[in-house]
Amino acid sequence: MKHTHKTCGSPEHLLHRRLFLQGTMAASAASVASFNGLFSVPALADETKRRGKKCILLWLCGAPSQFETWDPKPGTPFSGPFGAIPTNLPGVQISSLMPKCAGIMDKLAVIRSMSTEPGEHFQGIDVLTRGDKPRQPFVRPILGSVVAEQLGHLDSPVPQFILLDPCPEGNEFKGFKAGNWAGWLGAQYGPVRAGGEYSIPNLNKLDTISDIDHQDREALRSFFSKKYENDRRSQAAGSLNAAFDRVKGLMSCAPLFDLNSLPEADRQRYGAGAFAQHALQARHLIENGSTFVMVANGMPWDNHVFQHEMHQMLVPELDNVLYQLVTDLEDRGMLEDTLVIAMGEFGRSPWLNAARGRDHYPKAWSMALAGGGIRGGVVHGATDPLGHEVAEDAVDNRQLFATIFAALGIDPHEEYDLPDLPTFSRVEDGVAPIEQLLV
Repeated sequence: MKHTHKTCGSPEHLLHRRLFLQGTMAASAASVASFNGLFSVPALADETKRRGKKCILLWLCGAPSQFETWDPKPGTPFSGPFGAIPTNLPGVQISSLMPKCAGIMDKLAVIRSMSTEPGEHFQGIDVLTRGDKPRQPFVRPILGSVVAEQLGHLDSPVPQFILLDPCPEGNEFKGFKAGNWAGWLGAQYGPVRAGGEYSIPNLNKLDTISDIDHQDREALRSFFSKKYENDRRSQAAGSLNAAFDRVKGLMSCAPLFDLNSLPEADRQRYGAGAFAQHALQARHLIENGSTFVMVANGMPWDNHVFQHEMHQMLVPELDNVLYQLVTDLEDRGMLEDTLVIAMGEFGRSPWLNAARGRDHYPKAWSMALAGGGIRGGVVHGATDPLGHEVAEDAVDNRQLFATIFAALGIDPHEEYDLPDLPTFSRVEDGVAPIEQLLV
């Protein structure tokens, strides 16, 4: 089955777009930067916040250790100093650094048998965020771009794919971020990046320009840019127009990116760290119309040195963030429709190196999912007693992405309609999702 970009011409779609435009005009009397003013128009509010599957990816860049998270090996030479604790699933233990997740394991699905190929960060990030290895010179879109294209709403002022990442550095992750995230889907499905002070700066128009003048100028710019794009069939002009449209949406919903507007009690529950605060912000953005939010924070999990000391700080934060996020989504009636993914690009070695760190280890590692079509209370696969090899139900990147797409209601095997290019599917070779993990 071929996949084409969504150009629905149904009366319902046309009506939605008409209402959206009417709502935008009605809201223009309020400040362009006023999110409350924007959502004072019922038709626009309903269109922007309409119900649908969404996804939050907690990207644990640098790769966490499975031994100190989901697959401890108590009593072995490779277990580390932290031990294991029971969970609310009989017979299932996780690291003692994760007591809060131990109490909600019935809401989580853990894969203990991830086994992938790339052993270096850049390649691992590429495969585990796009779902497959490269076929040069074609750039496969990242997961967030696919989800935004399939489930998002381009006419929403709220960005459909958002990357919350305050750290401009991050070794190989810095290089990866400089690449083409949306691939052949096009710039309109690339992420809006926020972070740092948790707000997007420089979005207010000049006081010397009236609302009407601002709209007239934008209409004129849009007309000439679109004409140039059509006349020249210019992809660059199309990307530029998509960027301008995105800025218009950001100007209207900038307050969503201001954590100071959130209840202080929520901010304290999640914790003071940047990763924790961004996870809270992800929940807020999903709640208010975004479709895919990726939370990252440089590459803090790349612990080649002092592994145990670093994980002693990082894992409790992840434990609390996952607990708060899953609990909040459930309390708000959103967990059923919001898929939460927590993973890095591979795992860490069973042994410690000379610097008391764990090295890269893609052959046997763990990750977790919750909500959004995923069955809770499942531990899929297993490693051998020392954690060296997958002993049961190995899962590669294709199986993982087939499962993610299926959980979100996206056909994993649909082909992209790419004129004059080779055939690509969302998941190649018909690899099936893991049925045990699906509701």
